[in-house]
Amino acid sequence: MPITVTWYGHACIGLEVGEHRLLVDPFLTGNPLAAAAPDQLDPTVVLVSHGHGDHVGDALDIARRTGALVISNFEITNWFQAQGHANVHPQHIGGGFHYPFGYLKLTIAHHGSALPDGSYGGNPCGFLLASEGKKVYLACDTGLFYDMKLVGEEGLDLAVLPIGDNFTMGPDDALRAVKLLQPHRAVPIHYDTFDVIRQDPHAWAERVRAETTTEPVVLKPGESLTL
Repeated sequence: MPITVTWYGHACIGLEVGEHRLLVDPFLTGNPLAAAAPDQLDPTVVLVSHGHGDHVGDALDIARRTGALVISNFEITNWFQAQGHANVHPQHIGGGFHYPFGYLKLTIAHHGSALPDGSYGGNPCGFLLASEGKKVYLACDTGLFYDMKLVGEEGLDLAVLPIGDNFTMGPDDALRAVKLLQPHRAVPIHYDTFDVIRQDPHAWAERVRAETTTEPVVLKPGESLTL
């Protein structure tokens, strides 16, 4: 069964795995490049990588409307429960869990995680999904770290990497990340939403093609690829 991956702009990613619809970091309201409005999406699962407003975004409203399961770290899932959304599953970095859609593991991310109201958001994370014989790594907001090599040893079909710089890896470090991870394909995200993270994804893709065996896939917001 294929996995369909859709980029909705900034760091918002949708993954369709059979009947399961995962939505990651749904920052749509207030995102000038968002390819969908919150009420146009109907996820069964919402993943939140960390507490910043451009990642929590519309997650609470979407989860309340759809009843979706929210997966995040322990502190963020507690925050969702305090806001009245009880359907949560807490994990933490290095821990994985077998869900109906696949095995999901939380990975290291070097970033911050304060929630929009100032509450403590725990440690930021990335996500490693193993499903339907495929492995997808969502680095989420992070700087480069050498342990990406360990993630790459899983044998990745796809890595989704930030390239915006300033708040996360920039193009140079994202290229180094590709070399550590060695995925079959790589998709750049977390760029152009604000002037301070404006980048040329096609120039980055050319460097990936020239220096690695990974196939870079530059998506426009709203576009998808199938694994």
